[in-house]
Amino acid sequence: MLNWRDEWHPEGGGSEVYVRQVADHLVAKGVGVTWMTARYEGSRADEIVDGIRYVRRGGHITVYLWAALLLVTRRLGRFSAVLEVQNGMPFLATWFTRRRVVILVHHVHREQWAVVGPVLARIGWFMESVLAVRANRHNRYIAVSQTTRRELIALGVDAANLDVAYNGLPPVPDFQPPPRAADPTLVVLSRLVPHKQIDHVLRILPRLAHTFPDVKVRIVGSGWWADALTELTTQLDLGNRVTFLGHVSDEVKYEELSSAWLHVLPSLKEGWGLSIVEAARAGTPSVAYSSAGGVNESILDGVTGLLATDLDDFARQVEILLSDPVLRQQLGEKAQVRAEHMTWEAAAERISTALFKADRQLYADIQASA
Repeated sequence: MLNWRDEWHPEGGGSEVYVRQVADHLVAKGVGVTWMTARYEGSRADEIVDGIRYVRRGGHITVYLWAALLLVTRRLGRFSAVLEVQNGMPFLATWFTRRRVVILVHHVHREQWAVVGPVLARIGWFMESVLAVRANRHNRYIAVSQTTRRELIALGVDAANLDVAYNGLPPVPDFQPPPRAADPTLVVLSRLVPHKQIDHVLRILPRLAHTFPDVKVRIVGSGWWADALTELTTQLDLGNRVTFLGHVSDEVKYEELSSAWLHVLPSLKEGWGLSIVEAARAGTPSVAYSSAGGVNESILDGVTGLLATDLDDFARQVEILLSDPVLRQQLGEKAQVRAEHMTWEAAAERISTALFKADRQLYADIQASA
């Protein structure tokens, strides 16, 4: 598995949860899994955790060079197939190995490239939208939503080589969920990076406070944009309304999701929106942007949450749910029922098929052990 982050990376998020769940299921079926990823402070270069071998080399950019080197020199050992997780920048593994390569894509990064500046954005977008598509034209692709599938087809990926493996429901700790907060409370569960647009929540908060004087926001997650968000909180004089919790345990995460009135995700783009499903599992409806890709599938508008068209509409949809406890409860209950039908087993099976089906004996052995 090639993924530029692992689940402990300071910038890790839903993509890493997805890959880890797939890795766990493959290991349980008797498949040997090596996860090649970047180094970060406190990480080990080589270790085995829960049956998964982690090989960490390089940083945000050099990890791609290291992956090519390790594949060419065969220092990753013997393997039957490669799962390349394409988070914008491709590894182009098919150039460096004759083994089967399957490409996992959460979403196309057209909009997010702007954060690196105009020159690098053009280079990055060329590599993602042109070079990677040409290099992998004979490889199997896995998308995490129908939205991502359509985006890849628009880039030129052959629809016949494209399958969809939806996110499952993340493990839920065994605990007694707390009651809903007494005050109107919004929870944000996200990496703190610009394209997640957490500043939108802060900017609508003064408007919400006119109608809901005790409204609060709880922000769960970490990332390099945290300082900018903290500064904006101070500028808007929201210090008594906003709490930054940073990275928390799974139990604390579900306590926050369970006690909040609403989960809000103003992200610019999501392949699926794993935090929406996590909130749904706690019976908490979500509000997000209709233009944000996969959230159109993780949220059924008007059924499990609400979708907004712009910032003003985002504030309006939040106001609607804060004002209507009956609607809020109905959406939360339907979201919870829907979330319980989402399994990682289905996602892992689709990826196993893509990786090993052509190797009939290996695939038969995996199926027999399942």
